[in-house]
Amino acid sequence: MTFFVELTVNGLMVGALYTLVALGFVLVYKASEVINFAQGEQVMLGGYLALMMLASVRLPLPVAILATMAVMAGLGFVVERGILRPLTGYPVVSVIMATIGLAAVLRGITPMIWSAEVRGFPAILPATPVKILGVPISPVNIASAVLAVVFMAIFGYFFQRTRFGVAIRAVSDDPQAAAAMGIDLRIVLALSWAIAGIVSAMGGVIWGNMLGVDPYLALVGVKVFPVVILGGLDSIMGAVIAGFLVGVLENLAAGYVDPLVGGGAKDVVPFVVLIAVLMVRPYGLFGREIIERV
Repeated sequence: MTFFVELTVNGLMVGALYTLVALGFVLVYKASEVINFAQGEQVMLGGYLALMMLASVRLPLPVAILATMAVMAGLGFVVERGILRPLTGYPVVSVIMATIGLAAVLRGITPMIWSAEVRGFPAILPATPVKILGVPISPVNIASAVLAVVFMAIFGYFFQRTRFGVAIRAVSDDPQAAAAMGIDLRIVLALSWAIAGIVSAMGGVIWGNMLGVDPYLALVGVKVFPVVILGGLDSIMGAVIAGFLVGVLENLAAGYVDPLVGGGAKDVVPFVVLIAVLMVRPYGLFGREIIERV
């Protein structure tokens, strides 16, 4: 029973980190109905920038995080204005291919600037594990999970209580009606990409601190993709629930199934569950079902 609790608690913490990155996917899709395949690469870039702010510029941690968020928000704004807006009116596949191209560019540029070797963040917290429910957990993991949950709470408040958050929700529900009510769709789309950049910055800081920063950090986007699809591409609540669910499933598979099959189940189980759910609910657990008259 203790082993099960340990796996579950650690899975919930990893799930919080998955949810944070998944919110970037959901936000862009809600505003533009486009899947951003460069989300993982943006997380990687956020990790490199935060590390540079800490190690090279030697900024204090809070200032380094804020500076990284500002740079990534600016990058998201530039990407929307310079790459995606000119594609307005073209087929959606054109925009998707643009995000895939952006991912390739970021994967190629970052090793040229910072090299491809794994680089770790400066030690900030002690390494001695802390026991929660009798489970020893690294202080870094605890801080990362708490930071992710706090940021998700801020994210939820933004969507529910702020003017721009309500505007993004309105555009997601009905772009034509939102435009008729005076909401500028271009501003909403640019703001969505800027916020997705901020989410990527936080993801880069947290995941980079846990795994180290190198080009393979971009694979976080691939690991998070089942979370996005499982919860529903346009559902924030779905991303939150699916993130915790996938985190727990991964850890349980690693603890109980991997010893029986020799490893690999941890990476496969989320996709197996994803396929099973999509066979019953093609729009995900909480995705909005769209019915069109032909």
